[in-house]
Amino acid sequence: MIEPNSELVIDYERVRNNIQIIKGKLPSNCKIMGVIKSNAYGHDLQMATEALDGAIDGYGVVRLGEALKIRETSSKPILTMQGVYSSDAYDALKQNNIWSVIHSISQLPLARQYQDDLQFWIKVNTGMNRLGVGLDELDQFESLLNDSSVLMTHLACADTPEDELNNTQFKNFDYAWNQIEIDIQRSVLNSAGVFNFPDKAYDWVRPGIAMYGGIDFSGLKTAMTFRSQIISIQSLPKNERLGYGGRVKTEQPSKIAIVYCGYADGFPQTAIDGTSVLVNSHRSHILGRVSMDLISIDVTEIPDCKIGDWCELWSPELSILENTKMNRLLSYELMTKMSQRVKRHYLNI
Repeated sequence: MIEPNSELVIDYERVRNNIQIIKGKLPSNCKIMGVIKSNAYGHDLQMATEALDGAIDGYGVVRLGEALKIRETSSKPILTMQGVYSSDAYDALKQNNIWSVIHSISQLPLARQYQDDLQFWIKVNTGMNRLGVGLDELDQFESLLNDSSVLMTHLACADTPEDELNNTQFKNFDYAWNQIEIDIQRSVLNSAGVFNFPDKAYDWVRPGIAMYGGIDFSGLKTAMTFRSQIISIQSLPKNERLGYGGRVKTEQPSKIAIVYCGYADGFPQTAIDGTSVLVNSHRSHILGRVSMDLISIDVTEIPDCKIGDWCELWSPELSILENTKMNRLLSYELMTKMSQRVKRHYLNI
C-alpha cells in the first residue's frame, strides 16, 4: 500500500463530452461563454483554460485576476461577469482586451470614460432582483453600446421551468431588448436554461455547472473523481455504536471500513447515514458522523474488500448529485470547497 491520501482526479475529456451535449441543445450560430469562475468550479482555472480552449467560444469569470490568468493562455473572449469598479481595473481590461458587464447605474460614469476602448455587456434586471440595470434606466446606457455589445440577464428559476418567474423574466427581457435602438446580441441562458429553454439560446449562452456534470440532465457525467483509500477494517457485532456521538448502531454483525478522508478534505460533515460510496465498483454507504479526517463505511456485502482499496466518494460512476440530493446540498458547494490537501490529478488536458 502506498502512503494514503485523498485524491481528486479530474478528467477533461468528460468535461468536453458534457460540452458536446450542451452544444447539441443549441442552434449552430449560438456561442458558448464557458463559465470557469471560482477556480473552474474546483476543476483548476489554468487546466480548464488549456483543456477547453478548443471546445468553447469564450470564458466567463467573476474576478479580474481570473480573467488576467486566462489571458496568459488564451486569446479568446473573456467576460468579467460582475464588472469592475476602479480605473486601474478598467485599464487592465483595456490592456488585455477583456470584456466587462455593466449592471448598475453607479458604474456608468467610469464606464463612459472607456466606452471607445472596451466591449460591454449590459445586464438588465428582469426579476431576479440581484444585479442588473432597471428596465426604466436602459436608455442611459445606450452610449456604451455598439453592434458587438450584448444585452444579458440571469434567470432565477431556470432549474424549475414551471415557475412563472421564468415567463416574467423572458417578457421583461424582450421588452428591454426592444427598447434598444441598435441591433445588439443577447444572452439569457445559464446551464439549466440551456436544457429547459433552448428556444431562448439567442447569441450567447453561459453554462457553468453543466460542463462539470453537476446538474441533473440526460447524458451529463460528473467530471471529477473524489476518492481515498481504506486504512482499517474491523468486524463489529450487532448493536455496536459507531463514531462521534455514537449516532448509529450496527443492525447486524458488520464489517466496517475506515476511509482516509473527512470534512477537512471537502466531504460534507453533514452527510447522513446511507450516503452512497463505491468500493471496487460495489456500492457501500457511510455509517456514523463524518469526522475531520475519517469516514466509516459499511463493507459487509463487498467481497474481498481490503486495506488499500480505493473508496470513491463521487465520480462519473457515482454522480455527485447522489450526495447532494441525499444531504440537501449543492454540487456547486461541494466542487468549490475541495481542500488544498487533496492531491490533484488531471487527465486529458
